[in-house]
Amino acid sequence: MTTTLVTGANKGLGYETARRLIGRGHTVYLGARDSERGKAAAAGLGGRFVQIDVTGDASVQTALDLIEQDEGHLDVLVNNAGIWDGRIGTDGLTGATALREFDTNVIGVIRVTQAALPLLRKSENPVVVNISSALGSFYATTSPERHESQAPAMITYSASKAAVSMLTVQYAKALPDVKVNAVEPGFTATDLTGAHGFSGQPIADAVEVIVRMATIGQDGPTGTFQENTGELPW
Repeated sequence: MTTTLVTGANKGLGYETARRLIGRGHTVYLGARDSERGKAAAAGLGGRFVQIDVTGDASVQTALDLIEQDEGHLDVLVNNAGIWDGRIGTDGLTGATALREFDTNVIGVIRVTQAALPLLRKSENPVVVNISSALGSFYATTSPERHESQAPAMITYSASKAAVSMLTVQYAKALPDVKVNAVEPGFTATDLTGAHGFSGQPIADAVEVIVRMATIGQDGPTGTFQENTGELPW
């Protein structure tokens, strides 16, 4: 049985990813900060809830300790938890607002990955999928044919996702026995985007690339950036 942890899984991309992977036979731990929402999501999908706040070292370690106690190993980690505060441009941008986004989107990936490594190393096919964004791709944001180049300036969010992509490259280099890849789900209709007046593709379409990379075999790629249509330049 494949054991999988998806952070930020009580709604949106994380929830649909968990649903798809449960459908493929994975034992999925749905990680969420809010216990009530997380438990409801897990119960609805037939998954297992684990409380985790990716901004807290103790919370992250407690979550991984629980998985170790129950399963003894972890096969797939999907670092999905992330935030965007809706800020466009420079108005109101401060060090404190930037730190908040980076703490969740970047340092959160480090916290969870580091805590998960001992369990991933017990897997025969350890896989890490980091949810990044083409808004953090230098190629996409400077290529006129890509819609990301015309997007408004989401300064700290885009920078945080560029950092996630570099973390992916560096973890892949540092962990040759673990397949570590970043994915770009595409602009998607979620609570995060809808709350700020944006729409996008259906969640069901967006998670295709996440599920694909979460289910790669031992001959799968590592250190790559993927979107639904294939590999995306950094």
